[in-house]
Amino acid sequence: MEHRELNLSRRGFAGAALAAGALGAAGLKAADGHVALTPSSDMGPFYPIERIAEEDADLTWIKGHSQRALGNVIEVSGRVLDRHGNPVSGATLELWQCNSVGRYAHAADIATAPLDPNFQGFAAIRTGKAGEWHITTIKPSGYDSPIGKRTPHIHFDVRGKSHRLIAQMYFEDDHATNSTDELYKTLGRDALHSVAKLAAPTKYNWDIVLMDG
Repeated sequence: MEHRELNLSRRGFAGAALAAGALGAAGLKAADGHVALTPSSDMGPFYPIERIAEEDADLTWIKGHSQRALGNVIEVSGRVLDRHGNPVSGATLELWQCNSVGRYAHAADIATAPLDPNFQGFAAIRTGKAGEWHITTIKPSGYDSPIGKRTPHIHFDVRGKSHRLIAQMYFEDDHATNSTDELYKTLGRDALHSVAKLAAPTKYNWDIVLMDG
């Protein structure tokens, strides 16, 4: 089933497609016996074409800076799998997010919240042999948008050998605000499969399932 998503520009909204196919997480089987796919979403208006910082897996420290980014430090880890449940090694993950007060380091974001010069805001990493990946980052804030308050989330652009997925990851402990987020609600009853599980205090786990490896 195809859903629709709006680009989240604070200067203006244009409609964009949100293709939410069969949703799922590792260990949950679809009707055909495959692992259900992670839902896809629009890239949104704040993908960082221009990057002014590093791209490593620790978004909280920038080389040469004396201070860490502001906010609550969290770790997020998981695996990239194909629909058969096989790990996808060497997959590329690009991810981006707003800072701890809801501001993206992007010219299109006209929010009045301050930028954090110590926050990387973007990472480009690869999965290991078992499809594993891991980042250290700041818990993103929710923020106001033309369609209402957005719940905290992180954008992902995942590329395997033959399939690409753009998705948004939400947080299990933000259930209250997830349930009122218009884009989260668009995913319907399967939205839970876009949610990172709280594995331990400040640690989350989210497996990403591609159509093919």
